[in-house]
Amino acid sequence: MINLTLNTERSKSISTADEWICVWRGRSSVNCTVMDQFVGLTPRETLAKVSASLGCSPTSPKVAAYLDKHDPVRHLRKEFLLPTIADLPPSDLSQVDGSKECIYMVGNSLGLQPKKARKYLEEELDNWAKMGVHGHVLGPRPWAWAENTIEELMAKVVGAKTEEVALMNGLTVNLHLLLLSFYKPTATRHKILLEDKAFPSDHYAVESQIRLRGFDPQTSMLRISPRLGEETLRTKDILKRIKKEGDSVAVVMFSGVQYYTGQLFDMAAITEAGHEKGCFVGFDCAHAAGNVELKLHDWGVDFACWCSYKYINSGAGGIAGAFVHQKHKHTVKPALLGWWGHNLKTRFEMDNVLDLQPGVSGFRLSNQPILLVCPLQASLEVFNMTSMKVLRRKSLLLTGYLEFLILHYFSEDTSQPHKACIRIITPSDPQQRGCQLSLCFSVPIRTVFKEMEKRGVACDMREPSVLRIAPVPLYNSFTDVHRFIETLGAALTASCK
Repeated sequence: MINLTLNTERSKSISTADEWICVWRGRSSVNCTVMDQFVGLTPRETLAKVSASLGCSPTSPKVAAYLDKHDPVRHLRKEFLLPTIADLPPSDLSQVDGSKECIYMVGNSLGLQPKKARKYLEEELDNWAKMGVHGHVLGPRPWAWAENTIEELMAKVVGAKTEEVALMNGLTVNLHLLLLSFYKPTATRHKILLEDKAFPSDHYAVESQIRLRGFDPQTSMLRISPRLGEETLRTKDILKRIKKEGDSVAVVMFSGVQYYTGQLFDMAAITEAGHEKGCFVGFDCAHAAGNVELKLHDWGVDFACWCSYKYINSGAGGIAGAFVHQKHKHTVKPALLGWWGHNLKTRFEMDNVLDLQPGVSGFRLSNQPILLVCPLQASLEVFNMTSMKVLRRKSLLLTGYLEFLILHYFSEDTSQPHKACIRIITPSDPQQRGCQLSLCFSVPIRTVFKEMEKRGVACDMREPSVLRIAPVPLYNSFTDVHRFIETLGAALTASCK
């Protein structure tokens, strides 16, 4: 067991954690008499000041408890169902108390279930049972336009105008639909630029779109890799590559947040650079939507798509989202057509004369499954209780707290060559990451992963050597992070036996 109450030197400049909370909330108040002291502080500096005001070490559980007590969005955790340790199949109840809540750090793979999801699903199952076909136009969310009623909520999450967002299909389907319209290769401009080791589905989609147009992925698929010995891409290298080869690039297509490393790309800078060279610029925001503050409209992004089952908590295989900037409303048309792209007012006249909805709405093909709309609505309503700006403020400190504790306890120590250690490959700059930290270990990763699962931790492993840990600000707490570190220490000890 790790000793989490190590003594540290107290700060000579002591101010209260309440003052820090005022800064976090972004409020000016006569009660925050020394709030300026906290502006621009790193998580490490903030933890030092808070712990000094409490008279304890920054590693003390008291710090986590106090931050949780004053977390302005702590009530949102109650909107989700959190499994107990006993609920998780890999848990070994001989080692842990199964009645405790599990340590859920895998919202980057599947978010928690919103409590209202079951209620909304039961409402529609009941409507189906009692009203039958009339449910298409009656009830709390008529099936014929149910997804339209929550697109405003989704638009807030991704920084878009409501008319720029459509909820439909799955992520890869949407990516294909968008590329069919935005990727128009010519003999001189036929390349798609993306990061090396993009998410496999993105890679396959780009590869197939290039082949579909009669080009060779070997020459038209332009991938950019990190520098030798580095794990993540430098923004200046991305911009330099666009400037150098942009005249031959039709589409720049990156992740918002890289799934493996957790790197948050500078989407605004990439978009600007791509536009300067005449390229369309799009993003797969699967790991960014609901995780970081996006401004798809303001940045001028041409198109984007995302799933909703990770940070947006809509359930496995949940309905996905697509974005097309309003500047393309009347100029970029869908390549494939379906009747759900027809104007809703005349859709059911069935005259086979297409009245195509402008913008992204015209990309719709079929009616959306109402049973997928329900859990997404439940989650988006929780997001609407706060803002991405507020969630991001919490996230910066929450992930910074995790990073601080990992570095404190598990950094490489040359004086202890046999000590298990951890290396974080996610950028240390908080502005270049979301909530996820990707961890590499000096001991076999599968062993660590299994030991963590035995102890009630839900996280995920990605080949070849990473555990992805995601403290989600919407429902994870600082105490979750502290418990995770304790459990990680026990798992490493067991792994080294």
